[in-house]
Amino acid sequence: MSLPVAPKPALRRFHQASWDEPIIFELSTPGERGVLVQRPAARESEALQRRAGQLAAVKRSAAPALPELAQMRVVRHFLRLSQENLGADFNVDIGQGTCTMKYSPKINEVVLRTTKAMDLHPLQDEAKVQGILEIFWRTEQLLAEISGLERVSLQTQGGSAAIWSNIAMIRAYHESNGEGGTRDEVITTIFSHPSNAACAKAAGYKVITLMPDADGYPDIEALKAAISPRTAALMITNPEDTGIYNARIREFVDLVHGVGGLAAYDQANANGILGITRAREAGFDLCHFNLHKTFSTPHASGGPGAGASAVSAKLVPFLPGPTIDKVGEKFVINGDRPQSVGKIAPFYGVTPNIIRAYAWIMALGAEGLRQVAEIAVLNNNYLLGQVLAIPGASAPYAEGKRRIEQVRYSWQDLFEETGISSEEIGIRLSDFGMHYWTSHHPYLVAQPFTLEPTESYSKSEIDEYVAALAEVVRECREEPETVRTAPHNQTVHHIHHDDLDAPERWAITWRAYQRKYFGTGPATAPAPAAVADPAVR
Repeated sequence: MSLPVAPKPALRRFHQASWDEPIIFELSTPGERGVLVQRPAARESEALQRRAGQLAAVKRSAAPALPELAQMRVVRHFLRLSQENLGADFNVDIGQGTCTMKYSPKINEVVLRTTKAMDLHPLQDEAKVQGILEIFWRTEQLLAEISGLERVSLQTQGGSAAIWSNIAMIRAYHESNGEGGTRDEVITTIFSHPSNAACAKAAGYKVITLMPDADGYPDIEALKAAISPRTAALMITNPEDTGIYNARIREFVDLVHGVGGLAAYDQANANGILGITRAREAGFDLCHFNLHKTFSTPHASGGPGAGASAVSAKLVPFLPGPTIDKVGEKFVINGDRPQSVGKIAPFYGVTPNIIRAYAWIMALGAEGLRQVAEIAVLNNNYLLGQVLAIPGASAPYAEGKRRIEQVRYSWQDLFEETGISSEEIGIRLSDFGMHYWTSHHPYLVAQPFTLEPTESYSKSEIDEYVAALAEVVRECREEPETVRTAPHNQTVHHIHHDDLDAPERWAITWRAYQRKYFGTGPATAPAPAAVADPAVR
């Protein structure tokens, strides 16, 4: 008689796999091979022979000291490492608000990994890479339509790089008008992405930050007081990282234009407005997208990302170069752009992510993109209602109103009652196989946590996430030590934060690690103190 299959419990029985896996260099055995690579025929091309003198200066004197492993051991090593992590393919990854962690269709990986894409080299003659140049050009056309702006550059390698590209173009524009020396202020808001303020500051601008009004919207009266002939630009995220959409955004842009400034739209939070509203209709001069967020290329723990900078007609001359242009039926790399801000990154851009984004957009089409936004907004507002039903949770600002694609919540009430912080709740939630994020600084919302379900998750998955969150809150009140001593089901139970603040102890390469901790080279440093508990790292 067969036993019945037990129903899935309301709270998933989760325990992280622990393999105590060494790093790959420690597994290396001289002479092991995963693939036998045949040597090419013993002849050099004429081109290589002509450049023999040049190549001699960069030729290695010895083979690189790469790890040597059989194929089975390589597969086992990386599978074990993957099991020691949480990620979008493993768990309900709702908790990465402001970073739009969503499902990346695996068919896009199939498209990317064809030899037609994988065997390309950025230094090939443009006549021999017409296919990839066409994909770049077509992706630019699609993003120009999605934003409503004139031209797009895909050169930047992530969102912050795209913001830097924007500030570089803003500076070049004002310099071309003879106002580069007088327009030295950039206005942003406290709930816009911090990279806007950071890039403007790094470029030498004075940054003016607008605080929210009583309802959480950027204070328009504060904007009126801030603008002047010194204003170079407004750099603003909308919806902001609270999930609140500023419906008066056109008024903000018009006020800045009224004093001769430019307006740059940070659209890293575009996932809830695709196909619904565009930068053009709000009057923006520039905008940027994060392809590794909105357009479903892997976020990859902060890289490799891909950014896209879009501009109106008057800023086209300043786009990063070279650009990819269509001339007749051919695609050419155009480096003859005297007003361009120049290269922001090497070559054309992050080609694998451009291919993924292009495939995602083409698969969905215009109606599909709008449906992405509609489902993301629906999921977010369903999650909002469920979270606010948990005693101790709140969503400051715009109370009683809907949010777009994320919410900056607060556990302040629960913290005052139990003394348990948002960070401790997030650590405990990992014991249920869930990811959770607090907030980037500054912590204007007390005891924050920022959730963004996107369009990827079903109602049942959102319910599972909320059930785990509610269970942790119950523990905060009834079993506080369970939360305070978490995580319990993870491979690592504690991190020595002192090491994170001691650069002299860092070792970011295998050679540096050997030098510092085994004394096999110069610049050695004392070995770390012994740790009795292997779960403490």
